[in-house]
Amino acid sequence: MKNKILVFSGDPNSINSEIIYKSWKKIKTNIKKKIYFISNYNLLKKQFSKLNYKIKLQKVNNISEKSYLNDIKILDVNLKFKQPFKVNKKYASSFVRNSLNLAHRLSLNNKVMGLINCPINKNLLGRKKIGVTEFLAEKCKVKKNSEVMFLRNKKISVSPLTTHLDLKDVSKKINTKIIVIKIKTIDLWFKKKFNKKPKIGILGLNPHNAEMRKNSEEKRIIIPAITILKKLKISVKGPLVADTLFIKDYQKFDVLVGMYHDQIITPFKTIFKFNAVNITLGLKYLRVSPDHGTATNLIGKNKGNCKSLTECIEFVNKFGK
Repeated sequence: MKNKILVFSGDPNSINSEIIYKSWKKIKTNIKKKIYFISNYNLLKKQFSKLNYKIKLQKVNNISEKSYLNDIKILDVNLKFKQPFKVNKKYASSFVRNSLNLAHRLSLNNKVMGLINCPINKNLLGRKKIGVTEFLAEKCKVKKNSEVMFLRNKKISVSPLTTHLDLKDVSKKINTKIIVIKIKTIDLWFKKKFNKKPKIGILGLNPHNAEMRKNSEEKRIIIPAITILKKLKISVKGPLVADTLFIKDYQKFDVLVGMYHDQIITPFKTIFKFNAVNITLGLKYLRVSPDHGTATNLIGKNKGNCKSLTECIEFVNKFGK
């Protein structure tokens, strides 16, 4: 039976233990029994103690091992540390990469509904311009960068065509083919999960779509992609002007696709705060994560918002494979 949910505790130096605890208090018992945490037992135990959280942890050896219903089940990954919220970067990096490798292997098991990873400082992955999206896509042998970063809530979904790139590199990485590939992936996923043909809006790259100059990316790359997608009977519209779209017109669409990370995610987060789930499409399994960072400035202050992690757990429980 496909009834296991994996949650990787993420970056040791973060508010992750706080949002894990708060989410655990909110989710229903029938979901708790499905969840297996990939973490370091001693770290989580000491972080909970430091935060004065009373909750039982139990080490398990595999995702078939049962435990007491309200205990947090932990698949233990080695980690050296002295202070629970100040883990040495070298050891934290090794822990994150080993945990993600384990999460990837376990997620290929047909008993697993999906994988959730709590926030991670991308520097711990050891390679420039790569986040968890790209890390897992490489593990899944996804070809031609066809994986899709996809943020969703009940009102709107958004996707950046390029992810963790410097702005100066964005125009070099977008092309008609990749736009078509990624939007086909989004369209297919939406139909499978929600039995609905999504209305997809595609943003231009430049301010005011570069006034549609002949040599602009809008004319050379984006409009040709839209023409191809329309011939494939995919419901697309664009290129849309980014600076006014999120005032009101975003409500006309199910999905909005931007050309780069902050173009689409900044207004989305401004409007919806933590009410979103970050999904990677195109992998061999369902992977989601909370829509926020490690928030190291909030460690120990009891100000962490667990809404996004709770939404992730409920999403995987509902829509997992």
